[in-house]
Amino acid sequence: MKSDGKVVVEKVGGRSTVTRCFSKYPLKFIIPNKVGPSKTDAVWIYSLTYGGGIVSGDSISCELTIGDGCATVLTTQASTKVYKSMGSKCSEQALEARIGSDAILAIVPDPVTCFSTARYSQKQVFRVVSDSNLVIVDWITSGRHESGERWDFDLYKSTNRILLEGDLPLFLDTVLLERGSIASIAERMQDYQVIAMVVLFGPKMKHIQNQVQEDVKKIMSEQLIIPSTSLGHQIMNKSKHYLMKPSFVASASVFGPKGIGVVVRIAAMTTESVYKFLQQQLASMEPLLGVSPYR
Repeated sequence: MKSDGKVVVEKVGGRSTVTRCFSKYPLKFIIPNKVGPSKTDAVWIYSLTYGGGIVSGDSISCELTIGDGCATVLTTQASTKVYKSMGSKCSEQALEARIGSDAILAIVPDPVTCFSTARYSQKQVFRVVSDSNLVIVDWITSGRHESGERWDFDLYKSTNRILLEGDLPLFLDTVLLERGSIASIAERMQDYQVIAMVVLFGPKMKHIQNQVQEDVKKIMSEQLIIPSTSLGHQIMNKSKHYLMKPSFVASASVFGPKGIGVVVRIAAMTTESVYKFLQQQLASMEPLLGVSPYR
């Protein structure tokens, strides 16, 4: 099923306003009149699909244009479910967004959850100028735990690109998880049930970038402390305890000219721990967006 959606946000009377909104089955946009305090100037867009998920063979494309000085949030009402594939059919989603000068776009969805045998590919392209502001959260869970499915899908591919001033590549990233003949995805992921990526770009994100780098450093230094050798050779002999796997692993690195962007990568054993991390790290966006993401 081919689908298209388009949203344009522009300043009207000094306020961020949706001036064009179009969607075609099975895609639908819900745009509340107001999210958060009335003084906050931000548009919230909820993207959903009829049937509550993406069916095998669906191809959904979406285009966003965020005008100069506007603030927009694109989110979901629940996790994006990708249903079982029929044969070799792959479900696809594509997003292309243009973010104007001094504008903010926050992509803060719930995670993707792929059912057993699902095949899913998504591509997101963001066109920015030097003073655009962008937040991207892109994450996936291992599947339906209650049904005993853990990394049981056939293919997951997610590509994110940020292009500066037209077509200058600024950030290019692809995550690919594919069922292999030698080792399954579950074997490769071991005990980790969630992988996530957070991208923070632009001058208005600077304080969040600084904070998240400090917090990641602190989290990992606490997780990876080597036990004291005062316990003697007992610890050294029990190497599985000595090299205990941390339940939450994160890294943060800068990209772009003058470190204008930060990317955080996460692997975690629980979805709840990632929700908590996102809630904490993005809480200071509340004055910009009206409501803190993942609250």
